[in-house]
Amino acid sequence: MTNEFYWNKAITISKTAIEAKSLVPLKTNIENLITSPDYLFELKSLITNFVDKDNNFGPAQNPFSPWDPNLEIANISNNHILILNKFPVQKGHMLLITNKWAPQNGWLTLEDFNALELVNNDTTGLWFFNSSPLAGASQPHRHLQLLRREQGSASCPREKWFKDLLYSNSSSSSLLTRSCKIRSNLSTKGFKDILYQNYLELAFSLNLGSPNSNKKPSYPYNLLITSEWIALIRRSRECIHGFSLNALGFAGYLLSKPGSDTKWLSKNGPIKLLEGVVDPL
Repeated sequence: MTNEFYWNKAITISKTAIEAKSLVPLKTNIENLITSPDYLFELKSLITNFVDKDNNFGPAQNPFSPWDPNLEIANISNNHILILNKFPVQKGHMLLITNKWAPQNGWLTLEDFNALELVNNDTTGLWFFNSSPLAGASQPHRHLQLLRREQGSASCPREKWFKDLLYSNSSSSSLLTRSCKIRSNLSTKGFKDILYQNYLELAFSLNLGSPNSNKKPSYPYNLLITSEWIALIRRSRECIHGFSLNALGFAGYLLSKPGSDTKWLSKNGPIKLLEGVVDPL
């Protein structure tokens, strides 16, 4: 049983951050899309539109340099800070950022995974990473994201799909299985070490290259990480049929905004949506 200091701190400071307008929870309606008895998606429809007049996000202004002190949870290491996500997809949505500039589209490092392990030892859940704008990244400054989960609960709606991929010897040639590679994190090695090793092997297996040979990964990608497994998905584009998709889309979380073609989604289904943004081998 973990202490969940970071989770409790995140919940505590969320109230004051909302009052200070540093935190902007978005109102949504939620419905479940059932593609089969075992494979689910959660579709959130955005109710409130907002225009953030005080911040121009993106390369012109880096919201993590400096980060908003109202969102700060804790120093994690000499190189990383844990903060709240300004626009959370759930209560206590956290960002693990580098305290100095590091590019989102560069290679993740052992130091990044060390900081992830330090947080995960206290507060665990679904970690995800979007490598670049084509993979759904909204900021160029390095940040991993954490959605806390209770121990024993499913990490995401599509967890069974990933576990089936992990534990089966399926030779399926579907677009998604040809775009996604997965490894087990269960090992006698330290968590950060096996994560980093798995990350490099997954990247190499999907022809993204390696830090020794390539200045940055050759293709955009998403990472999904739990205490049990890590999956990497190679991407071709960020948006299709009006849906912007990041790593959470592959976890089974979809967001519908004005302009999203929900009629197309109802007719063709979320799997077809995901297939339209991957880059299969």
